[in-house]
Amino acid sequence: MTAIKETNFSFPKQTNFYKGKVRDVYTINNQFMAMVVTDRISAFDVVLPEAIPFKGQVLNQIAAKFLGATKDIVPNWVIEVPDEMVTIGRICEPFKVEMVVRGYLAGHAWREYSAGKRSVCGVSLPEGLKENDKLPKPIITPTTKASVGHDEDISKEDILAKGIVSVEDYAHLENYTYALYERGTQMAAERGLILVDTKYEFGKVGSDIYLIDEIHTPDSSRYFYAEGYAERQDKNEPQKQLSKEFVRKWLIENGFQGKDGQTVPVMTPEIVSSISDRYIELYEQITGDKFVKNEAADVVNRIEKNVADSLNQLLSA
Repeated sequence: MTAIKETNFSFPKQTNFYKGKVRDVYTINNQFMAMVVTDRISAFDVVLPEAIPFKGQVLNQIAAKFLGATKDIVPNWVIEVPDEMVTIGRICEPFKVEMVVRGYLAGHAWREYSAGKRSVCGVSLPEGLKENDKLPKPIITPTTKASVGHDEDISKEDILAKGIVSVEDYAHLENYTYALYERGTQMAAERGLILVDTKYEFGKVGSDIYLIDEIHTPDSSRYFYAEGYAERQDKNEPQKQLSKEFVRKWLIENGFQGKDGQTVPVMTPEIVSSISDRYIELYEQITGDKFVKNEAADVVNRIEKNVADSLNQLLSA
């Protein structure tokens, strides 16, 4: 299958188009969004040069499953999923922060901690922790939401002081974030996994708050295998994990962390294929469902037809 690196559709009553790092977002009638999850892949806030076959299908289907499983906690933006790579939903005004929640000291938080910092986004961390240790309780470490470039750490106090989010809304975002993480943790445990950390994005329609974007996917979350976790920690061994971290580690090993002057290493067909295989493994392990590759001869035409048919029904309703 040819990976979908970009799209260029013209849908009924299309009023805008936005190209994100991974998603192509079409605004319809200033009323709906058709979000095409392409096969682009990003790491360290940089879009890598090669697209990954089936990655978009994996992410969109995982997100659809978990958004459906959490809508009793907070309403979300989804109206329907007309294609394996597309979600159509309501337009929300996004909050300019991402709510990152961590139950374990891993990834960015560990890199900060190992550099000597004992506070991440204004949240104090105890001495004596090692990489991948479970935190005393889950913590929220927000980031600013950058349209281009790197997201930046920010504290709750700064968010409120700068008026980025109101006190009342932030209280709701906090409560939703902890509740969603608890649900995600329960669902992960049923699959023999630990939800290490993840991020949620929210938006508003009028005064109503909605969960937007994707949730609990390997692009937005980090998972460990529960079996053997304690033993690996005791022996100071790396944790067996399901996340995009394996891509970041490959990049770091090849001299790239998104810093000025660094060049993305060559992504050979073998590397691209191995990343695709890992994403499919992630899908099956996280959801418990068998991944069915949609290998239609012309994926672009399939997407365009499915989305146009769905939009025509929505617009005529």
